[in-house]
Amino acid sequence: MEQLVAAVTLSSKYQVVIPPAVREAFHLKPGQKIEVVIFEDRITLVPVGAMQRLRGIAPGIDTRVPRDADRV
Repeated sequence: MEQLVAAVTLSSKYQVVIPPAVREAFHLKPGQKIEVVIFEDRITLVPVGAMQRLRGIAPGIDTRVPRDADRV
């Protein structure tokens, strides 16, 4: 994805509007959850996606792990 830089203004109610180009690039929809991640001196907004989208992100990983009998 190409770099996209956009400035927003904090309202008196501490709200920001996500610019249209960013909403479109990330396919954001009204009501969608977004996590706020704070790291060092940065605030990052991360769209919360369905767990199903993570399926297959680590091909070849060995998923055979010992499990407790009550956790199977």
